[in-house]
Amino acid sequence: MTRSQWQKSSYSANNNDCVEVRTVDGLVEVRESDTGDIIVRTTPVKFAKFLQGIKAGEFDHHADHTS
Repeated sequence: MTRSQWQKSSYSANNNDCVEVRTVDGLVEVRESDTGDIIVRTTPVKFAKFLQGIKAGEFDHHADHTS
């Protein structure tokens, strides 16, 4: 099994409440550091499209704008 180390998001600063990502056998795994036992797996192409959607604001309507 080919596995990289978990990499923390650069937006997380020194928090433990962050998103981490790594590759395992050609797939991308994503988890939150505070719930490390829950891992989402996807393909690199789907992950890249997801990131493009985030950058384009495609998911902004899900954000909590009350705080």
